[in-house]
Amino acid sequence: MDNFIDINYKSINKYTEELCGDKVEYIYDDEGCIIVMSDGLGSGVKANILATMTTKIAVTMLKNGASIDDTIETIINTLPECKVRKLAYSTFTIIRIDNNNNAYIAEYDNPPYFYYSHKRIMSVDKNERIIGQKKIYESYLKLEEGDTICVVSDGAIHAGIGQMLNLGWCWDDVNEYLKDLNEVNRSPQLINGNFIGVCSNLYNNKPGDDTTIMTIKVRRPEVIDLFIGPPADKSLDIKLAEIMKTSNNMKIICGGTTALIAERELGRTLEVDMDTMRDDVPPMAFMEGFDLITEGVLTLGKTLENIKKLNNSSYEHVIKYDDYDGCSLLTQMLMDIGTHINIYIGRAVNPAHQNPNFPMGYNIKQNIIDTLTEELKKAGKHVQIWYL
Repeated sequence: MDNFIDINYKSINKYTEELCGDKVEYIYDDEGCIIVMSDGLGSGVKANILATMTTKIAVTMLKNGASIDDTIETIINTLPECKVRKLAYSTFTIIRIDNNNNAYIAEYDNPPYFYYSHKRIMSVDKNERIIGQKKIYESYLKLEEGDTICVVSDGAIHAGIGQMLNLGWCWDDVNEYLKDLNEVNRSPQLINGNFIGVCSNLYNNKPGDDTTIMTIKVRRPEVIDLFIGPPADKSLDIKLAEIMKTSNNMKIICGGTTALIAERELGRTLEVDMDTMRDDVPPMAFMEGFDLITEGVLTLGKTLENIKKLNNSSYEHVIKYDDYDGCSLLTQMLMDIGTHINIYIGRAVNPAHQNPNFPMGYNIKQNIIDTLTEELKKAGKHVQIWYL
């Protein structure tokens, strides 16, 4: 299986502004992925419009085969001019990574990107080129497993200026800090959450500018098989157990009945650990050959809440999920560890999961699974579903 390009970003708005003037847009396509980060002139609504237009134009044109020259010229000629400053201005960093991990990067007025390989800070040769009267810096990288690219807006470089740090954080100091974060975190989600939290602290929680970090990490695919619910037909219990037995992936069971089927069909012992029970999270269980076993609907529902918050790019939604309970561990495995998620859904209906306030047949479990699947895909995970 090819390497997985894991992409994540986090932002904080300038103090008192409701909209962020930084914008990140990315897509995965048949040829690889396209990632664009833009910082609009000023802050608030106008900056948000400029940055959004820049990222949308860039991603759409590149996806449809346009050249970088045509894309940049279109951005320059399309952005509306600010009546006050008489400028149509938005910075951008455009990254195109193909399926062979060849990366092309074009930068305009954003802080230079950070590149780490083999736990070292890497210097990059860049070519200067004029496109549409703008000075663009281009570079090419051959990425390897474990390599990381971080892009920040100038709000990160200036964090703390005139407050905790006279001259701001500075590019070199940010470079060293991100290198250390990259060494201890496999997930861009964790890198960005930590970094943007430090930026907020340096601003005394009153950011003087919109601040964004985007992290791209080349990872070895880590596949998780997630088993939810028993099959509709009990004759399929043996098939479910066979899938569990033959899989070499990480394996998670969500649901007591599903765990009991595995115990019976595989001839193994299931042990419930009551010490892992929390006020709002049922206890976990353990069984040989499985990485995590939790209760079903309640744990999945709380995990879905966590993932929704993690998918929100705002720092206000950075959450802690490092407790030793079923919900925290499930969130970690799905968001920080797994890159490819196979979900095996049993069609048996638990009467307790039917809500009388909804039309007959509305299944709470299925609704949670459908939304969970959408959120995992939004996080860039490759999700496949099988029904039993």
